[in-house]
Amino acid sequence: MAIDVTDQTFATAVVARSHEVPVVVDFWAEWCEPCKALTPALEQAAEARAGTVVLAKVDVDANQALAQEFGVRGIPAVKAFRNGRIVSEFTGVQSPQSVEAFFDALFEPSEGEKLLAELRESDAGDPTVAALERGDFEGALAGLLDRVRAATGDEQDVLKRRMVAIFLELGQEHPLAVEYRRALAATLF
Repeated sequence: MAIDVTDQTFATAVVARSHEVPVVVDFWAEWCEPCKALTPALEQAAEARAGTVVLAKVDVDANQALAQEFGVRGIPAVKAFRNGRIVSEFTGVQSPQSVEAFFDALFEPSEGEKLLAELRESDAGDPTVAALERGDFEGALAGLLDRVRAATGDEQDVLKRRMVAIFLELGQEHPLAVEYRRALAATLF
């Protein structure tokens, strides 16, 4: 069952809750026929994962500030939140199979989790591992950037991919992602 979310409840019902379980937000409107067509697939996917995902609905007519804040240009617009940020999204009606795949992808490891697992397997002594385990993204990025500056060829490409994975984990607009993306570009070019 979906929960109705408003401008006033979004921070708690979606952003804060997404630190516990993924929250899928359906931006819709009463007059929107495609929204009505998508609703059963979203509800079925959420019910099949009861307790492991939350389905939230935002009426864009009644909550225009939220629609604007999240760049909703067309509806239905569906955005999935994990750890307080959007991790996946789509606009328009999707088949039930596509909706199921969208929900399934929410339970796959994030880019940061994949990177940490890769580093643990390849080089547990890598200082990036310790920094990421502490949640020290700045320390991990600073260390990687220093290593990129000293590396060449394939090693440099591997280090660059690790930095990009951290940017994705943080979110492209996160201040650390912005700062270190610029520093990486300046180093490489």
